[in-house]
Amino acid sequence: MKFKKQYMLFIALLSVFACAQDKNPVNTNHDYELVVKELNIPWGFAFLPDNSILITEKSGELIHFKNGQKTTISGLPEIYVRGQGGLLDICLHPEYKDNGWIYFTYASPEGEEKGGNTALMRAKLKNNTLVDKQLLYKASPNTTRGQHFGSRIVFDNQGYLYFTIGERGDRDTNPQDITRDCGKVYRLNSDGSIPIDNPLVNTPNAKPAIFSYGHRNPQGMVLHYETGEIWTHEHGPRGGDEINIIKPGKNYGWPVISYGINYSGTKFTDITEKEGMEQPFHYWDPSIAPSGMAFITSDKYPGWKGDLLVGSLKFQYLDKCVIKDGKVIKEERLLDNLGRVRSINQGLDGYIYVGIENLGIVKLLPKK
Repeated sequence: MKFKKQYMLFIALLSVFACAQDKNPVNTNHDYELVVKELNIPWGFAFLPDNSILITEKSGELIHFKNGQKTTISGLPEIYVRGQGGLLDICLHPEYKDNGWIYFTYASPEGEEKGGNTALMRAKLKNNTLVDKQLLYKASPNTTRGQHFGSRIVFDNQGYLYFTIGERGDRDTNPQDITRDCGKVYRLNSDGSIPIDNPLVNTPNAKPAIFSYGHRNPQGMVLHYETGEIWTHEHGPRGGDEINIIKPGKNYGWPVISYGINYSGTKFTDITEKEGMEQPFHYWDPSIAPSGMAFITSDKYPGWKGDLLVGSLKFQYLDKCVIKDGKVIKEERLLDNLGRVRSINQGLDGYIYVGIENLGIVKLLPKK
């Protein structure tokens, strides 16, 4: 009887484990080259016009990689490093060659409360130092929680700046409340001012920078190469990671609707859709823990142009999503088991570069 009970327990555990695995096939028709070595958590990176790279380490270090050498950039603001918070994304102004503006997000302790919250700053680079620093946005209130800071940055074709902030672990208060920061996608002018046509700018007491709300923790954002739409993805709970196409003023449902459940296995909602709330373009169950996002728009990878790339922290691969007729019809694993994929960008040379934790930045190559 004891053996039978142990056997049944083993089968049950095996079943749970199997259900939690990602079943996407591995695509071996590619190779890679390690370009930047010895990085811990390369949260974001951006290519300068000379093809050198600015890299954010979550621990609070900004690195300039040029001619095979890494230089630490000084002049960063005070950074609140806790849990998922630290130095986060980085992005160049579309007219960087003319104005020199660099934008980055980070967890900031600025404010009266203890802890920190996500902030957006811009600065210029001079002699390996950040100068002319301008704080464009600081979410409030601070909290000592370590979860869900977001945060990605992207410019659209009209020059508006978008950035994301997670709901900071306060799911029942922040994401559905438009008078509060967190759990939102924000839109600003490049100087930090509020666009006059932001969707909630005339709504009493609403945060005027909000572009959309009802988000959990968006750690991927990209401009669609054809439509100009803003695409994001975000972490669900246990199951229910989502890709969303962001529309002005829309509510993306967290935590009222979701395809996921609590980490404990219990439910926090019984519904997956509700009037007035947007459905995801795509969702993952089991969760892949997505981070980083990029479309392949170059001709470097035969047959892959237009595919969407999403990093998986949980399963440690680059997810190649094939999109047709408005949906994801196929997914494949690239760079399988190299490490937790944190950040993705298409370089100036048309190749895809991927930031992998405890490894570095690798260049994705088609197999010869």
